[in-house]
Amino acid sequence: MSEKRIELVRGLGRWAAMAIVVGTIIGTGIFLKPGEMAAVGGSVSVVYAAWIVGGVLTLFGALSFAELGAAMPEAGGQYAYLTRGLGPVWGFLFGWTHSTVGESSSAASIAAGFARFSAFLVPAVGAPIFIWHITPPFGHKPYEFVFTWAQPAAVAAIILFTFINYLGVRLGGQVQVALTFLKIAAVLSIVAAGFWLGHGSSAHFHPFWPAHAGAGTLTSFLAALAAALWVYDGWENLNRVGSEIQNPQKNFPIALVGGTIFVAVVFLLFSGVCFYALPFASVAASTHIASDVVESFAGHGAAFWITLAMVISALGTLNSSVLSGARVPYAMGRDGLFFRVTAIVHPKFRTPSGALVFQGTLASLMALTGTFEELTSLYIFAAWIFYALSVVAMFRLRRTQPDMPRAFRTWGYPIVPGLFVVSALALTVNIWLERPVRSSIGLLLILSGLFFYRHWRAKAAPDSRPA
Repeated sequence: MSEKRIELVRGLGRWAAMAIVVGTIIGTGIFLKPGEMAAVGGSVSVVYAAWIVGGVLTLFGALSFAELGAAMPEAGGQYAYLTRGLGPVWGFLFGWTHSTVGESSSAASIAAGFARFSAFLVPAVGAPIFIWHITPPFGHKPYEFVFTWAQPAAVAAIILFTFINYLGVRLGGQVQVALTFLKIAAVLSIVAAGFWLGHGSSAHFHPFWPAHAGAGTLTSFLAALAAALWVYDGWENLNRVGSEIQNPQKNFPIALVGGTIFVAVVFLLFSGVCFYALPFASVAASTHIASDVVESFAGHGAAFWITLAMVISALGTLNSSVLSGARVPYAMGRDGLFFRVTAIVHPKFRTPSGALVFQGTLASLMALTGTFEELTSLYIFAAWIFYALSVVAMFRLRRTQPDMPRAFRTWGYPIVPGLFVVSALALTVNIWLERPVRSSIGLLLILSGLFFYRHWRAKAAPDSRPA
């Protein structure tokens, strides 16, 4: 007789669930992207249209995922939805892409961002440890690899948050609430100070409308929308910890829908203070828009505080990434479709300890070697494919399992989720057209999982395989 399997514990309440949604979406992108959006948008109205449409599309996705999360509050989120709605192979392909490249490269990227910001506060972090000169054959240009203290600092951050979440999901949730509160306070402080202490002007909102409406305006809008959706990304992290959410039938809709709306309002306010504080041309030319806005009303000495806010923001996103990301390889390992170590649950802390160590190790190696940026860009293409497929799974479950208990049903069904699927697929096609080589590699990465699926599927015990 086999021993009873140790399960994860429902230790994340409503505030922790909300903090995962808000704290993941509000990352470092909001401090940087408004300038890029102004540069490609060309006018204030196009930028605001991108924020609003991006927020609406994100809300449509959040509404769909709220139904899935409330009906199937299971570890792994999309892995569970795709497995049950479209079949085990689809769930595996998502989990394979997420667990080997997606979350580890994302965590490495966030940790590297934290280290770069920290180097401003503590210059020694950016100091080189050694420089390695590589001379390729056949007369190619020599390559210089610089290893600085920032890389070990990034690894240290990954290890720290892996350890925190190893000790318990409640502790991880409490840390997420605290960091999210601090980052919201930082963003709203900039907004308030910019409007009340700054020397801005409503004249800075010129040009409000595009100079010439037409195909060029549409192109500008789509470019700004792509940037906005990049900033909004992360709302689906909550679904990965579905088996650890308290009262999921109520907390999933509240956290996903409420959190998305709250974040959209914050983004609109922050963009507004950027245009109020600086002329449009200055916003469009800025590469560090938050720093430039703070400097406009507080002088050069405020650079320390905006950098500190970005450090806190990066840490909050990293904690959420570590907390939620490990649940996907855990769910796969539990079903016998991934490395066995990822299925281990700590008997005392009731956390997916094996998956956390696996994910932390992979992310740390990427952070040390600096090989994550290309992988992250590959995963963005794959991520939107799986967003669309997850909502397609919801449509199919409505038809094949109409009696499934659904405490929350997507508002505006089938139009709202249908629009999200069409938009997600359109964005995927747009990414493909803009970056065909990189997107093709991303697709090959997804399909490479089929070999491993057959291998693990053959080895999995019949009673451990997903239905």
